[in-house]
Order: sequence, then structure tokens, then C-alpha cells
Amino acid sequence: MAQFIPFKQVDVFTRSAFNGNPLAVIMQADGLSDRQMADIARWTNLSETTFVLPATEADADYRLRIFTPDYELPFAGHPTLGTAHALLEAGIECKNPGKIVQQCGVGLVTINIADDGALAFAAPAATLTPFSDALLAGALNSDAFDHQQPVMVADMGIRWLLVPMLSAEAVLAIKPNLADFAQLMEHADVNGVMPFGPLAEGDEQYEVRGLLIEQGSLTEDPVTGSANACLARYLLAQGNTADYQVRQGTALQRNGRVQVNYQPDGIWIGGQTVTVIDGTIRV
Repeated sequence: MAQFIPFKQVDVFTRSAFNGNPLAVIMQADGLSDRQMADIARWTNLSETTFVLPATEADADYRLRIFTPDYELPFAGHPTLGTAHALLEAGIECKNPGKIVQQCGVGLVTINIADDGALAFAAPAATLTPFSDALLAGALNSDAFDHQQPVMVADMGIRWLLVPMLSAEAVLAIKPNLADFAQLMEHADVNGVMPFGPLAEGDEQYEVRGLLIEQGSLTEDPVTGSANACLARYLLAQGNTADYQVRQGTALQRNGRVQVNYQPDGIWIGGQTVTVIDGTIRV
């Protein structure tokens, strides 16, 4: 017999709809099988679909499973903020005022709730490993790398290859070669590649892109919370402790914005989220 489950589609890391990274949120997923979750994620065909379940840890407000169209992730940033937004809008009662605690594959993740509605998650710890590969220039069709900073793999449960570029213009000029790019991802054993470069003016300090392969095709993530969390850990390891803002999605005609704050209690990755679709999904 068909079930109707509360469903939202939200746009993350933007103040206005259709400018950020969309996310599907299945609000009450405890009756769904693993197969059903995977089928729904393939059908939505978004970069991620999340499934909200009752928490099994005492300190958590809910448990979250995160699926791409191809596989399940232990953690991802824009699904974390987008799901928290959807649940707060639906009236979830949090155990601690001003914050919501998510249980997921990497453990407990705290999301702070600002007075203006912005949400920020605490960046999980990351392992940073220097990486070198002759494929890099061919894979990105560029030689405008900033050799004063290292290329690194950042592992935060999800793995990103972080590639410093000389400028924001160099980031936007990248046109990956699919065959070399696929080999590069395999050699680095990463979920995606994030080139980043400094912006010369404006309120944002970095232009970034999230490049990956889904279902055998090269694609680009409009705005990427986990990769930006990895970048924040990377920059801290290079000695940066100043707050900054990131611009992402420009190459896709999006207008994503990510705020990074270094605080005594952690690194906080934040932004705004808006609801675009609110209803039910039939399963």
C-alpha cells in the first residue's frame, strides 16, 4: 500500500531560491528500506537526498542518512544544513536551545542556529595528505597552479582533492578532460576535486568549484559544504585563522555563498537556506 511521507526540496547556501545547491529531504524515513532510499535518491537525481530517522544516540536530535544517485555518504555539508533547515521549519524540538545535533556516519555534528536563520555546522576533523600526480594539469586543462601552496587530499569521511590556483579567473577557466580527470580521481581516491583561488575584490575571498563524476559523467556541484569544510581545515593547517567567505557556483550561473568562521569551539561552515518545494512524496 502506498505511503505519503513529508518531503521538502530546499536550496542551500543562498538567500534566494534557484541560486544555491538543491537538496531533497525525506522527513520521516524510518519505514523505508535501504533499497527504497537508494531508488528515491536515483529518482530525484540531485547531488544528494537525505533521509531523516529517529536518533539512536542520546545527545542527537535526529539521525541522517545521505545518498547520492550512486552511493551513500557518511557526511556531507549542504545536506546537513539543508536537512536542519527543513526540520526546524517543520517544528522539531531541539534538546539544546540555539543548536541542533545531527547523528550521521561520522558521528555527531552540531549545527548552530543564528538569529537571522543562518545555519552553520562544525567542520569535522580532517586528515590532510599531500598529493602529486602528473595527470593534474591535463585533467584540469590548466597550468595556473599556485605552487606556493600544496595540493592535498582532505579526508572528512568524504574525500576531496584540494588544488590551489593562482586566481579566481584561473579557477573559472578550468575545463576538465574527462578521461584524465577520471584517472586523477581514481589515483587520489577522492569523491571530488575542489580547485580554489583568491578573489581580487568584493566581499568574498575565494572562488571555488566542486568537480566530480556521477554516473560516469563529469559534473559540477553548485555549492559544496563538505569541500568547503575540508578547505577550511586545509587553510588552518597553512596558518590561516581569519574568517572568510567563499563564492561558488559562478560557472553554473548560481550565486552560492559560504561563510567560514574560526572560533575557539571549532570551525563553522555556514550559510542561508530557502525552501522551494513543501509537500509529500508517495512511496
